[in-house]
Amino acid sequence: MSSSPTSSSPATPADSPAAPASGTAAPASGPARITHLVAGRPWQGTAERTSAVHDPATGEQTGALDLASADLVGEVVAGAHAAWRSSWADVSLARRTAVLFRFRELLRRDQEKIAALITAEHGKVLDDAFAEVGRGLEVAELACGIPHLLKGGHTDNASAGVDVFSLRQSLGVVAVISPFNFPAMVPLWFVPLAIACGNAVVLKPSEKDPSATLAMAALWTEAGLPDGVLNVVNGDKEAVDALLTHPQVKAVSFVGSTPVARYVYETGTAHGKRVQALGGAKNHMLVLPDADLDLAADAAVNAGFGSAGERCMAVSALVVVEPVADDLVARIAERVGRLRTGDGRRGCDMGPVITREARDRIASYVGAGAEAGATVVVDGRDGEYDADGDGFFIAPSLIDHVTTDMSVYTDEIFGPVLAVLRVASFDEGLELINANPYGNGTAVFTHDGGAARRFQREVEVGMVGVNVPVPVPVAYYSFGGWKSSLFGDTHAHGTEGVHFYTRGKVVTQRWPDPSHGGVDLGFPSNT
Repeated sequence: MSSSPTSSSPATPADSPAAPASGTAAPASGPARITHLVAGRPWQGTAERTSAVHDPATGEQTGALDLASADLVGEVVAGAHAAWRSSWADVSLARRTAVLFRFRELLRRDQEKIAALITAEHGKVLDDAFAEVGRGLEVAELACGIPHLLKGGHTDNASAGVDVFSLRQSLGVVAVISPFNFPAMVPLWFVPLAIACGNAVVLKPSEKDPSATLAMAALWTEAGLPDGVLNVVNGDKEAVDALLTHPQVKAVSFVGSTPVARYVYETGTAHGKRVQALGGAKNHMLVLPDADLDLAADAAVNAGFGSAGERCMAVSALVVVEPVADDLVARIAERVGRLRTGDGRRGCDMGPVITREARDRIASYVGAGAEAGATVVVDGRDGEYDADGDGFFIAPSLIDHVTTDMSVYTDEIFGPVLAVLRVASFDEGLELINANPYGNGTAVFTHDGGAARRFQREVEVGMVGVNVPVPVPVAYYSFGGWKSSLFGDTHAHGTEGVHFYTRGKVVTQRWPDPSHGGVDLGFPSNT
């Protein structure tokens, strides 16, 4: 889904001191060292640069992350290419699926441990982190069916004695650049299918929360994946640029903000790579007057403030058709008032945001909305938090009477801020949504089947929910938006994911009868 709009490159989690992941060395005191995972083992070199990993609930630095240089990225890519050639490209589907099934079982075994790592470095509550791993697990299960997904076609006797058949082959080394907000689910959108299709993978997680990604990568080795087929390099823009320009990287999968997605797409394709770059969003939820307002209020709160709004599929714009706006806003405000914000390990409803800078930026949007004339119904800047230390907290904000020229609407805030826009009709609401430059996800709440059908057909958005606020597709469908929410033609996972990680080939063959002979210089005919 997407990363912070202010991040120059995506990120992933680091270790908690209590349960270091593979690639993390727990020192006697102070932040733990978090390093790369290369050829199945923690990197043994010395990093020229590091970055801090924090626990967002306390503000404490818990890790020091090694950042990869361009030279190291080049070495890892070369090693991945060698591993692909020697130990994976020609491995049978039976052996590949054996590894995939073992990885699936190991991921289920360690789901709680990985969820704890996510909460420790991202901040989302434990239940949400556990569910994140579960949604990613769906793609791993899809990849277990790769023999069926890779089947080609065959036409017997297309011409006299000529057969034609198609097949799909792996690309080689592919890169996955994943964001901070889903350090487990987003890598799982891509890595299992890329590996199942016979590729080697270099994964660059977010530098903000890398430990869950490293822990999952270690499970592939335990599952029997040959060394070097999956590698994790931690880094910032230098590592990203090295992946985008390396000649042995054949494809790049990215999730992050729209400006960075555009940069990844333009740079990668300029260097001859296949790129799928999923960008940012401004997701609208249209509520019609006939909707169940209690259901709509619950949905708006769940979709707007889950994971502190740090979801590219979060509802951030609530479009309400009059005359029900006052009633709906009051119901939402009442529900928001019951939410408890704090440390995600304490049973709270909502945790912190990823960094102090993100918190301050989100707070500034609430202030800007008030200054522009909107009504701040619930001000998250005044929240109380169930936590110790100096965490990165901001409570949910509800802002009414927002107009389309206000920054609280135009920008992807990526935080717990829900803007309410009032419209006079269904047509006005649909037009407002279609005018937005983003097209990731949207939803309509209504009891009118005709209106819902028209909405799903006419709205210019890639993923649509009908009385479903966060319409993330199941794994055997594909995830992706339209307009400025996607750069490239291929969505994530599902059959589109399989096609992205493979190349099609068509073979036309004839096996002449032994009695055939003679020379014919005429043009071949289909007779």
